[in-house]
Amino acid sequence: MTASSLLLVANAADGTLSTFRFEDGRLERLTVTEGVTGCSTFAIDPRRDLVYAAVKGAEPGQPAGILTLALDRATGELTPRTRLDLPEGGMNYLALTRSGTGLLGASYGGGYGITSEVADGVVGAPVSTIHYPNLHSVLPSADGRFAYFVSLGADLVAQYALGPDLVLTPLDEPTAAAPDGSGPRHLVLNEAQDAVYVITEFSGDLLHYARDTGTGLLTLRGAASFVDPTKGLGHSVFGADPLAEHYIWGADLHPAGGYLWASERTESTLGALAVAPDGSLTPPEAFTVTETQPRGFATSPDGAYLVAAGEKSTTVSLYAVDGAELTLLQRAETGRGANWLRFV
Repeated sequence: MTASSLLLVANAADGTLSTFRFEDGRLERLTVTEGVTGCSTFAIDPRRDLVYAAVKGAEPGQPAGILTLALDRATGELTPRTRLDLPEGGMNYLALTRSGTGLLGASYGGGYGITSEVADGVVGAPVSTIHYPNLHSVLPSADGRFAYFVSLGADLVAQYALGPDLVLTPLDEPTAAAPDGSGPRHLVLNEAQDAVYVITEFSGDLLHYARDTGTGLLTLRGAASFVDPTKGLGHSVFGADPLAEHYIWGADLHPAGGYLWASERTESTLGALAVAPDGSLTPPEAFTVTETQPRGFATSPDGAYLVAAGEKSTTVSLYAVDGAELTLLQRAETGRGANWLRFV
């Protein structure tokens, strides 16, 4: 990490974005930006200091959309610039590719994914649209040649070549299966780009896929639980109330300190899974109870810090990361329904 950086937090229940200064292991809230109704995901272009936020309609009848905001690094202020309306449904995940000139999105409620060109902060109309039930996330490969969309509803990862014009073309094997009823949710690619890890919402596993860096194809290799076995959580199913039924409720994953960290919302835990040289995973040996219902968290680029938010909390927790252990450094006020965090 640099001596001073920023952390952005989306507070969906308040319709706001908090900007924090992160310096010397402490968070200082600089400003709170209003007018980002229901924001539950955003993507940051650090080269141009632009933020692309998925928002719901602020007025009855107004469609969801993607709002472009300019970031002032000195003050933390975010200024709206342009907006793309999405009448078919809002995005639950956004990711940039090709140095910020392309944007990928996944819509859970709409059951569709998009790619769009970006020019001077203006998000263009989708150039490609794909459809799978309950799409929950999307990420491009680091070289911008491939894209992976995770469908919770169909228990699969849809895999595509990403053309020069951002047009999506299915690979020879269009999908990579996840275990039936597992509810795959979010994914990360490792630094070598030869492995993809997917967190499941219902079964409480991290799925390990080997990735062919030439063809882009994924092959499921194994899985490991990220759930605290002492809590007696049951396997969830689509449409269930995980809190009422005491079911697994997996949420988010990020790498830090040589581990993959995963969050579980019913018991509000964070756990670190060790990654072997062959990419296989070992379940956590200990768990940290964090902010209530941690839908989202973020890790610093150097892996030295982790910040967690809770959907039923108004604060974020800042931790120092030491291997598979977390040390709480600070709790800071952010807003209601915090669910998405990113360092800049």
